[in-house]
Amino acid sequence: MSTDAGRTNEMRTALLSVINTLLDSQKGFAEIGDHLKDETVKRYFLAESLKRAQFRGDLEEVLHQNGVHDIKESGTAAGTLSRVWGDLKAKLGGGDHTLLATAEEAEDTAKEAYKDALEQELPLPVRQLLAEQQAHILDSHDYVKNHRDAVA
Repeated sequence: MSTDAGRTNEMRTALLSVINTLLDSQKGFAEIGDHLKDETVKRYFLAESLKRAQFRGDLEEVLHQNGVHDIKESGTAAGTLSRVWGDLKAKLGGGDHTLLATAEEAEDTAKEAYKDALEQELPLPVRQLLAEQQAHILDSHDYVKNHRDAVA
């Protein structure tokens, strides 16, 4: 395997991990947002779901530009479990605090995915894109955490 092919494969692996985490995050924000009672936070969650879809699209475009066309999005097993758990909590009467705590846990996973990806050797434009998205993810995590604490 040439070094260029190795770098492309490393980038593909790193970006697919983030893409699958973003898929989980997108679905999670939409589903939890549907159950929230606070209208302001509900709107934030639905907007954040759309933002995650945009981030996925941007990363998929990078992969396409680098010759990777076999993108299979599946999300992660942990993300599926988290969404099912959040849905169950909502159905059992878990209020906004419980739902926001579930969302914060999912945001921790997203933070970790970006951290792991940025530890890889990636081309500068890809690193910059990931760093910009990561900054948004960190802000979102803080927003969710602050609202969770305020509801406590």
